[in-house]
Amino acid sequence: MFEIGIFCVILLAAGYWATMFVMGRRDDVIHGKFVHADDEPGQAAMPVPPPPYPARPKFPARPTPRVANDAKPVNSDALQSLLAAIQQDLKNVA
Repeated sequence: MFEIGIFCVILLAAGYWATMFVMGRRDDVIHGKFVHADDEPGQAAMPVPPPPYPARPKFPARPTPRVANDAKPVNSDALQSLLAAIQQDLKNVA
C-alpha cells in the first residue's frame, strides 16, 4: 500500500512536469524558477481577465396557452350509450 502511494506521488509529479513543459513553461520545469527577478513588485502576475460575456439574446415572450372553455359537460345518458356501444363491440369480437 505504501508503494502505491509513492508511485502515485511520482506519477503526479511527472504529470505536472509534462503539463508545464507542454504549456511552454520550460524554464520553470528545468530550473524550478517560478518568480522572475525582472518583474516589478507592484505589477500583478495574473493576466488581464477576458471581457465579460456578450449580452444574452432577447427571445419573444411565450404565448399563453389557450384553455378550452367551450367544453360541454357530459351527461350520464351519453356515458351510458357509450358503455353500451363498447359492450356490444366486445360481444361481437368474442
